[in-house]
Amino acid sequence: MLTEQRRQMILDILKREGRALAGQLARDWNVSEDTIRRDMREMAADGLLKRVHGGAMPMAPVLPDFTTRRGVATEEKQRLAAAAIRLISPGQMVFLDGGTTTVEIARQIPRAMALTVVTHAPTLAAEFEHHLEIEVILIGGRLYKHSMVAVGAAAIAAIDRLRPDLFFLGVTAAHPVEGLTTGDFEEAAIKRRIVERSAATYVPLTLEKLDAVSPCLVAQMSEITGLIVVQEDKPRGLGGYREAGVEIVVA
Repeated sequence: MLTEQRRQMILDILKREGRALAGQLARDWNVSEDTIRRDMREMAADGLLKRVHGGAMPMAPVLPDFTTRRGVATEEKQRLAAAAIRLISPGQMVFLDGGTTTVEIARQIPRAMALTVVTHAPTLAAEFEHHLEIEVILIGGRLYKHSMVAVGAAAIAAIDRLRPDLFFLGVTAAHPVEGLTTGDFEEAAIKRRIVERSAATYVPLTLEKLDAVSPCLVAQMSEITGLIVVQEDKPRGLGGYREAGVEIVVA
């Protein structure tokens, strides 16, 4: 089998099954495990996959900047937001992470619902200008412009003084074993701290983020309450997430 054939087959397996094990592929293809590991190492260097212990995972897609993403208000994100709204009760403190799906959540919160909304995303806070029943707490810090959220020590210190009832967390990738991940180290630290401070955490996910891995860990599946997804007709289903103890909310 030629090198390029092997590598394309590895990508096909990742797309179909969500992971590829070096030892299993070596046995199936009658080549050395070192050969498969070298293939995976070079493919990882080219940004084609994510190396993990024993094999490889799909890479999460690289997201464009916030302004570009905000202009794409897909039906999927609107349905995720509608499902998120159903989890909110009047009088709660709700923390909204930065991201285009959480912007949709903000836009769908009824104006008559009395809430305290906390966010470290100034553009999201502005969505509540005309919501007279909603108190907004804006977390400050150094602005990470790619996602338009505050990060750093000042943001962590402010978050440590809060106990949100509900956190809607945004990530770039989710995997039942590797957990919830994102692309920036400091942003991951902020997200992780909000998870730790919140009574419940739900993660609205578009389907392309499932069964993928980004470089920086936010939380393991056991640390969150549930995932919000539009449908379950994905190739491998969502059984692995349920086995990790995660509630699945279908929008």
